[in-house]
Amino acid sequence: MRLSTERILTTHVGSLPRSQSVTEVLFARERGDTVDARADAAVITDAVAEVVRRQAAIGIDVVSDGEMSKISYATYIAQRFSGFGGDTPREPGQDLVEFPGLLTKLAQRGSTAKYRRPRCIGAVSVQNTGPLQADLANMRAAITVAPAAEAFMNAASPGVIALFQPNDYYRTQDDYLVALAEAMRSEYEAIVEAGIVLQIDAPDLAMGRHTMYRSRSLEEFEGLAARHIEVLNHALRNIPANRARMHVCWGNYEGPHHHDVPMQRLLPIVLKAKPQALLFEAANPRHAHEWAVFRDTRIPVDKVLVPGVLATTTNYIEHPLLVAERIERFADIVGRERVIAGTDCGFGTFAGFGPVEPDIAYLKLAAMVEGARIASSKLWA
Repeated sequence: MRLSTERILTTHVGSLPRSQSVTEVLFARERGDTVDARADAAVITDAVAEVVRRQAAIGIDVVSDGEMSKISYATYIAQRFSGFGGDTPREPGQDLVEFPGLLTKLAQRGSTAKYRRPRCIGAVSVQNTGPLQADLANMRAAITVAPAAEAFMNAASPGVIALFQPNDYYRTQDDYLVALAEAMRSEYEAIVEAGIVLQIDAPDLAMGRHTMYRSRSLEEFEGLAARHIEVLNHALRNIPANRARMHVCWGNYEGPHHHDVPMQRLLPIVLKAKPQALLFEAANPRHAHEWAVFRDTRIPVDKVLVPGVLATTTNYIEHPLLVAERIERFADIVGRERVIAGTDCGFGTFAGFGPVEPDIAYLKLAAMVEGARIASSKLWA
């Protein structure tokens, strides 16, 4: 994994806005009514090439495929593994449940994602490696044409799969997590073997507190989150820490978030995860103040921090000076080499859905690049 040895590097969480043509392909695949598989594959290949080109043109150092081939960061696995079927009713987080008027407003203005959430109804095992191999081929081809300092690819954590796709088959939730980890291990290892940095998406470690574990005490949740980390680390046993990064968040949606577990309670748990780099929310109104938690915590010397310096649920374009200020705070804590500028979450968490206008998302990323340049001019002065 590249470090900020000469200047502050820039990256993002992974998902970027999909075009209408890409969204149509993804939902047709989910429905099983694809007419021309070859033509649809070409749409995704072209979209990956374009999204990588656009990131490189802006100056993003560590780029992704934008998750062009996925409807969401967790439910995509149903097309790759056996054991999933049906659908699951949406259960909003506890913060939104307490404000039904806001829930209604979000639904009326189209601010709720529409996609199928299959349940676990059988044994989970690798069934189709084709989609992963296509993703890897598309990414390698794209960065050959539009080179970047490094490339990464997202993969769901066992815990977030369990969060979105409940268990109706395994005897216990822990059995389900272990099975998911073993199935995902092959995907994790294939990404790294392809020369691409693996990003584990693990919102379960924060968002899980006010969703799947909302009825548990904070202490019980902490124990469960720690178990999620243990299972994940076992799945990563064959992957060097410096070839992996992990994203943690409280949910990429506009809401009160007043039930979010504090970073102060969460950080000691997530720092035990194997991936070298930790990506986390640090820009939105609920969590921007928590940079101080990192200041007051002994961060292991081998960890890299990738704070979100851009909010991903607002169309405000952050001023580069504010971005630079946020970067410098973390550089003062762990040193400039161990900070990479990132985003709170993705700009295209679900296909066909996103609160930020696509062109504005790229202008925000450009502001991050400029902010990183400003911070670098001070940190390397």
